[in-house]
Amino acid sequence: MKLKRVIFLILGCLCLALGCIGIALPILPTVPFFLATVFFFANSSQRLHDWFLGTEMYKKHLESYVKKKGMLMKTKLTIVSSVTLMMAIGFMLMFRKGIYIPCAILAVVWICHVVYFFFGVKTISEKTEVQPEH
Repeated sequence: MKLKRVIFLILGCLCLALGCIGIALPILPTVPFFLATVFFFANSSQRLHDWFLGTEMYKKHLESYVKKKGMLMKTKLTIVSSVTLMMAIGFMLMFRKGIYIPCAILAVVWICHVVYFFFGVKTISEKTEVQPEH
């Protein structure tokens, strides 16, 4: 097995584990880790990639987004709220120490994040999500 495939396999498993932990811990974002899992598995093992695409985790958190349909409002709110919480903690810690430039950068990143998810990613309804493909 090539070294690149082994590295991608290890990174895919690590991202999968972090994504699963993120389901239970709201401060750890699930979607970015699952997106990375798809990427790493696709570049390391077709069998693992196919397996992950068939899991309930993938279908619940990513399938509609990957197929360019959009995301449920609940999914968007979950992502934005967990990232907001993580960034707020970092912002408060830096602000208390008087580190203002990184605070401003973090605030801009947060604003871009919110704008992207609420205006860049299409919001789909529950009905659209449940309909089977033909």
